[in-house]
Amino acid sequence: MAQVAERHEALAATFEAFRRSPAFGTGPLADVRGAAFERFLARGFPTTRDEEWRFTNIAPIAGLALVPAAPALTVSLLPPGVTTRPFRAGDVTPARAGVTPFVDLNSALFEQGLVIEIAAKTTVRAPIEIAMVSPPGLDPVIVSPRIRIVVGEQSEVVVIERYGGPAGGGAFTNVVTEVVVAPAARVDHVKIQDAPVTAFHLASLFVRLDRASTFRSHAVTFGGRIARNDIVAVLDGEGAECTLNGLYIASGESLVDTHTTIDHAKPHCPSHELYKGILGGKARAVFNGKIIVRPDAQKTDAKQTNKALLLTDDAQVNTKPQLEIFADDVKCTHGAAIGQLDEDALFYLRARGIGLDEARHMLIEAFAGDVLDRIPVDGVREELMRIMEAKLAGR
Repeated sequence: MAQVAERHEALAATFEAFRRSPAFGTGPLADVRGAAFERFLARGFPTTRDEEWRFTNIAPIAGLALVPAAPALTVSLLPPGVTTRPFRAGDVTPARAGVTPFVDLNSALFEQGLVIEIAAKTTVRAPIEIAMVSPPGLDPVIVSPRIRIVVGEQSEVVVIERYGGPAGGGAFTNVVTEVVVAPAARVDHVKIQDAPVTAFHLASLFVRLDRASTFRSHAVTFGGRIARNDIVAVLDGEGAECTLNGLYIASGESLVDTHTTIDHAKPHCPSHELYKGILGGKARAVFNGKIIVRPDAQKTDAKQTNKALLLTDDAQVNTKPQLEIFADDVKCTHGAAIGQLDEDALFYLRARGIGLDEARHMLIEAFAGDVLDRIPVDGVREELMRIMEAKLAGR
């Protein structure tokens, strides 16, 4: 307990130092930050005794003497109908039930908050790219990006978030992204995380969909000593549709943790979820996918699939699909499969003159391509395939 208290004391000193900087803000924003930090202190760092963290030990993060640092953040050129502005107090949404304490920590410490607004009836033809690079060096800094994307009625946009950092960097990135999708709007959100193996990356994505809107997430995770994605999507308008796709590739002793929640709050809302993982070395992965169907969400159609490919005997996956259904006229399915490369398929390819390494590569590429092929930007798909090939070649 003394060690936990010391961790909180160090963060409290960090927070007080940040309070004196111009980036902290004044008035309502300062009040929001103070309340968020008090909530974080009340809950503390999660431990493996917490159900949502029992397979993910974040002690290496909690033990760091963290100092805030602003990320190097860039945004691609903005077309007509798209505007950006800094965060205001009202942009930091109230605490939600069930979110991780790291969301409150982000609210307390973020230095660069970015709001992107898409005007109604705007079709953004080129993707909007947000790139964040952690600072160099091995100092245990905490980087807290905060992004809010508000998409107007009947608009269409593709947003790409990129996270990376120099090799050997030891930063802890704690990011929160919120997406508000107005009626009949369509959003594709692509997140690419390629942090060095010494870095830590925890991300929370919150999405709220209005009537007849569409949101598709494509999350690709390549790096990090500990990498976790928490995704919560609330289908809060009749006819809204949500798709969550993801691919993670890990090796060495990396840990990749994915927790998703799709909350069907209104009727006639379909959702689709496909997550795949490729693990080598002593890497570990966690997948927890929850589907909630509220009493008023009749005619829900929800499908969830999680598959993992283990390339070594020491790799490990813990998967837990969850259904919480409070309506009676619904169709919900979920499935999980964990295994190694198909020996019959390998034999088939080798019998046709293909070498073992090339045959393995072809099967792995086909396994991952099922997710990557769904990304709507050709150049990004090709880029991610190249990164994946490089990662696999060096496994």
